[in-house]
Amino acid sequence: MTLLAQRSAPGPGVTTPGPGAGRQVWRRLRARPSAVAAAAVLALLVLLALTAPLFAHLTGQDPNAYHDELVDSARGGVPLGSFGGISGEHWLGVEPGTGRDLFTRLLYGARVSLLVALGATAVQVLVGVGVGLAVALGGRFAGQVVSRFTDVMIALPLLVIAIALTAVVPPGFPRPLLLILVIGLLDWGGVARMVRAQTLSLKELDFVDAARLSGNGTLRIARRELLPSLAAPVITLAAIKVPTAMVVEASLSFLGVGVKPPTPSWGQMLSSAQTWFRADPAYVLLPAGLLFVTVLAFTVLGDAVRTALDPREDSRLRVGTRKERKA
Repeated sequence: MTLLAQRSAPGPGVTTPGPGAGRQVWRRLRARPSAVAAAAVLALLVLLALTAPLFAHLTGQDPNAYHDELVDSARGGVPLGSFGGISGEHWLGVEPGTGRDLFTRLLYGARVSLLVALGATAVQVLVGVGVGLAVALGGRFAGQVVSRFTDVMIALPLLVIAIALTAVVPPGFPRPLLLILVIGLLDWGGVARMVRAQTLSLKELDFVDAARLSGNGTLRIARRELLPSLAAPVITLAAIKVPTAMVVEASLSFLGVGVKPPTPSWGQMLSSAQTWFRADPAYVLLPAGLLFVTVLAFTVLGDAVRTALDPREDSRLRVGTRKERKA
């Protein structure tokens, strides 16, 4: 029983949950300048999004307030002044056609984009982990049925189904919540497949056998033995899922089935900016640039978390690159 109670080591370099492991991951992340830069960008963006009402109060600008006097009606609504109407009151200019302050609308749009992306990722993780564990620990027939259903969910065209679902929901339903549910409930298949594969490997190890021989039930084993071991791969996959969810939200808002006006969203701003590209390029470049930088930062940070949790992966990449150069 003593031998069975010992956890099988997952291999050199793999970080397992625990206080010491957390410090190791933190040191590895701090050693990567790209990860530090990406985390700083995301922290600044989150801070700006959370303090959007404060900035609106300090600047005296309501993100939904129209200012007809700031646009040239004779030219179709082009902002007056240089660079889209930049001034001491409007730090990034105003929105063409309406004169709404662009800086505050970008900050409030960041709140929507981040809320939908993080909320949808949380739904994906919760559903995917639950389904993956159920398939791996359940009966063979039920596991096969759920596995085939998971394959179907992965094969579904996410954007097309999301457009159809968001278009038929009553307009009174909160759109950010709707986007969270639609994106999260349509894109959990990859998480479930990964959790199933990891669980099938973990359940053959000695520490799971020891827990089973000690009289623990399936739910207790899953909660106390398997979930801590699944934390690292789940966190890694979640970090990669966040930018994907953000792009899907922006795409749906761009197509007009996402966040509805007057609630600002980066995708919605890009949609309305199509007709103003020549007259006011800043109105297109600002939300597009913010979306690009945010997605890039999430992607870089997710890759850094992956290599910090499993540094062997980074070593394999370096060795492979070195061999290719010699060849």
